[in-house]
Amino acid sequence: MRSHRRPALVLAFAAMGGCTKSEASTLVADVTASEHGFSPASLKLPGGGPGSHGTVTFVRTTDKTCATEVVFPDLQIDQKLPLNEVVSIELPTDAPKTLTFQCGMAMYKGAVVVSAK
Repeated sequence: MRSHRRPALVLAFAAMGGCTKSEASTLVADVTASEHGFSPASLKLPGGGPGSHGTVTFVRTTDKTCATEVVFPDLQIDQKLPLNEVVSIELPTDAPKTLTFQCGMAMYKGAVVVSAK
């Protein structure tokens, strides 16, 4: 379940593949990776019961950043962030916790706060 209070970035871009140039797709992401790091640097997910998960999406908007991947050290998640592609990451929301994330070089950092059920 998504919180309505989390900001979302919407980007429009020309679709690739079998689409014509006049067609477009919409990218929606909770977190963007830009030349300034991750934005927002902190966001909340509602907690759930045992085994529950929430999804956070990331999109990298520039090549001028070291945030070409997102790492959740405590969860051993290391996911590449291709330019202008939404990447969804499922996170456990079974208990209140703070899940930190960072770029591959640990220069840019952020956190996902899982609230109590």
